[in-house]
Amino acid sequence: MQPDELADVLQQVRDKRGYLLPHHGLMAVSMPRLLDAYDELYSTLALTERQLSRHDHEFVWMGVLIATDEILGTHHIKRFQDAGGSNDELAAATAITALAKGCQAYHFVNDHWLAHLPGFEPRQHYLDSFRAVAGSTPLPLAHMTACAVHTCTGHWDALRWQIGAAYDDNTDELELAEALSLAMFPG
Repeated sequence: MQPDELADVLQQVRDKRGYLLPHHGLMAVSMPRLLDAYDELYSTLALTERQLSRHDHEFVWMGVLIATDEILGTHHIKRFQDAGGSNDELAAATAITALAKGCQAYHFVNDHWLAHLPGFEPRQHYLDSFRAVAGSTPLPLAHMTACAVHTCTGHWDALRWQIGAAYDDNTDELELAEALSLAMFPG
């Protein structure tokens, strides 16, 4: 690809998204077909309306970005704000993410200490803490965010607990599927 062609391709990406990320240039130079496929996948995942409202989509994405320490995904903050997201809601997404990332403590107790703690129910204590942290966030949205975080962090036992609770709290399955899909593409 000639330099002027490369500049045109990158300008098209910038025009579509409003920004460029380092991997856009790398793919444009070394794998232009992959850049096209990446654009299609990212556009479908991030920009196309599916099941979730734009607000809820970006709320879940806040959890995904925080869980993965994704510093380059700050354009999602603007999308969240543009969709009506507030600082209080960002605080809620952060708290949900923090609890989900720390869930392994409950699983440690469940897996290693339960025989010494008659009547102690780590799953229930986790879910009680989760509901308290969710606060005024609708429980289905809080569950979807935590499920995406568990997926990002590979906490599969916690994901199983969370999905069960999500269904108990009437979380829509297709919305949950969309939330889980965001975990595959943090930035």
